[in-house]
Amino acid sequence: MKRDLIYTCKSANPEETSDFARKMKSIFVPGVVVSLIGNLGSGKTFFVKEFASAFGIKDVDSPTFTIVNEYVSNQKIIHIDFYRINKISELYEIGIFDYLNNPETIVFVEWGNLYPDILPEKRFELEIESSENNHRKICVYELG
Repeated sequence: MKRDLIYTCKSANPEETSDFARKMKSIFVPGVVVSLIGNLGSGKTFFVKEFASAFGIKDVDSPTFTIVNEYVSNQKIIHIDFYRINKISELYEIGIFDYLNNPETIVFVEWGNLYPDILPEKRFELEIESSENNHRKICVYELG
């Protein structure tokens, strides 16, 4: 599968990460699926929160326990977390394909690397690496 690096951001603070997330509004458009990859605490939910704020969406929370969060303003954003999924059949039970195949939504999947085969071949992967002093390196890849 083709995987092209399209953006890289080195962030020294939350404001720089926020600016980068908001800039992705022109890339992450309705119908797009974005797999978020990074260690615990790397900033996956923070990225989605800041991206959603560009659409006026507030109160973005981690979907770790709810599995799926839906946010709506002038744009619908679906925020899914695969972290607590033990087997792929659990994803079928929540209607995963209804979320992933909706052309009107932007879908973010935290820990998408745990079940990559269920994700569309054409998607984005956003990898966040954290380092000393809370610096982040964010890479965006286009797949498919």
